[in-house]
Amino acid sequence: MTTRSTRSPRRRTVVALAVVLAVLAGFIVRLVDIQVVSAREHIADSKSIALGGSRPLYGTRGSIVDESGQTLAGSILLYDAQLDPSTVGPVERKAVDGKTEEVPWPAVAAEIGAITGQTAEEVQKVVADAKAADPDSQYAQLQRGLTTEQYRSLAALKIPYLYFDQHPSRMYPDGAVAGNLVGYTGIDGEALGGLEQTENDCLSATNGSATYEKGKDGVIIPGTEVRTPAVDGGTLQLTINRDLQWYLQQLIAEQVQDMGALSGTITVVEAKTGKIRGAADYPTLDPNDVDASDPNDRGSRIFINSFEPGSTFKPLTAATLIEAGGQTPASTVTAAGKETFPNGARVGDSFNHPQYTYTLAGVLIDSSNVGISKFAERVSPQIRYDYLKKFGIGEGSDIPFNGQPTGDLRTPDKWDNQSFYNIAFGQGVSTTIPELMGAYQALANDGVKIPLSLVESCTKADGSVVKPDTSKTTRVVSESTAVQVQQMMENVAIQSTLSDQVAIAGYNVADKTGTGEKTDGNGHYKSGVYFTTMIGFAPAEDPQYIVAVTLDEPTRIKSSGANASAWQKAMTQVLKTYRVMPSTQAPTLLPKFG
Repeated sequence: MTTRSTRSPRRRTVVALAVVLAVLAGFIVRLVDIQVVSAREHIADSKSIALGGSRPLYGTRGSIVDESGQTLAGSILLYDAQLDPSTVGPVERKAVDGKTEEVPWPAVAAEIGAITGQTAEEVQKVVADAKAADPDSQYAQLQRGLTTEQYRSLAALKIPYLYFDQHPSRMYPDGAVAGNLVGYTGIDGEALGGLEQTENDCLSATNGSATYEKGKDGVIIPGTEVRTPAVDGGTLQLTINRDLQWYLQQLIAEQVQDMGALSGTITVVEAKTGKIRGAADYPTLDPNDVDASDPNDRGSRIFINSFEPGSTFKPLTAATLIEAGGQTPASTVTAAGKETFPNGARVGDSFNHPQYTYTLAGVLIDSSNVGISKFAERVSPQIRYDYLKKFGIGEGSDIPFNGQPTGDLRTPDKWDNQSFYNIAFGQGVSTTIPELMGAYQALANDGVKIPLSLVESCTKADGSVVKPDTSKTTRVVSESTAVQVQQMMENVAIQSTLSDQVAIAGYNVADKTGTGEKTDGNGHYKSGVYFTTMIGFAPAEDPQYIVAVTLDEPTRIKSSGANASAWQKAMTQVLKTYRVMPSTQAPTLLPKFG
């Protein structure tokens, strides 16, 4: 039998449950009203009090690598530290005894500065200046470009009003190796020099963004973030060999200093492809520390300088004479050490000698200005001009490099009595290293000129590969003409006064020197200063590589003999690097005199 005393608790339970269910139903109804019935109204209200925000999502700038994929330029993460002035103040921390202690703001500022390299006063001033400009400011830039180590040390302090943005920055793992070629960027990532700038379209990334809503406390409202992803830059692969480049830079630095020159370069071109395998400058640039270099040393002199080529032009004149003038290496002229021509022009050789009956080969071997001038009379100025243009003189190069000039080759109607002869031996005309290398590439490649290239490819982030177009070849002279010039240059290496200095055991080599005069900028030549060049190829019977060494105003040896030892060492290293087989045939000896 149920008593009154047992019914009473049951009723109370039922009543309590009913009340709970009624309250819960009320909450559900209200929740439906807020989130469904009146959702638009409440969203608008939240947005009216929420703070919009955004931050960039940085793409990674592409790497620059050598022919084998070794990194010359890459990207690392750096961090920018910011403070929220509106919440700056004491920080609570647990002491050693487990109790909470309050660290005052000046002490916190000192902790921060010890990591960022600032004084406590400088850190406090950042906040004070931000508040002075805007009392409600929630942003103050503390320090940019912090390393990962600095970032981790700051994060370990657990300061609630200190936060960070990360962004990619440039690093050059081999320092100055190819630095003058690769170039450099600013702290903000802007490409400022070299291939970093010239090939920026390949390397540059497209930044994305993240937009969001946050409350007044700065906390991002969940579910409000919208991301637009970044697109990374492409990988730029160069044709140069990093290890060879390092060696050539050490070599030219030593040669410039030994010869007391202002600067120097070594350039290596693959004869059958036109690819540049080495391009060394001295003084050099370390892109990791641009400010340590003089502004005049931050570019590549190989690509931004022009000069008078001197006697390195004589093989080009000889090729023209054979191709269009019916001459051969055995053709002769009579030439003394100094002569005055019927039109009043005066030409002299670098050494005094009586009248010799020179062969064309002998003119190149002794580098006789008078002899090549007399040969030049056998071809019209227009034909000479046309062939120089076909060789690429005054045409620039196909390599995109900011600041690259073109040579200055005047049209025949502007040749006076003196320049008619001077141009035959490289005076009164200017060229550039790429133009001269391109001309010799044509001679070494049996008369076929291939555009020089420094970039192998650009591989975009999506995997697509873009290569420079080097398919446009030009036959400048016949194979027979080119081979005859190759043989004459081989005899220069064998019979000239520098033969012992340029010889390479096991290989037949071919070369030519040039001692160009320098102008003072007012139409006159400087006295006693020269721009010297040695250029040649090996093996002479089947040219594989062309090497050019230049020195600007050498003082210990003022002639192009100053370049000889560096040329021999550079060519030796090139042949080793690319495992070129030694010569298997004896050189073709040509007579110097008729």
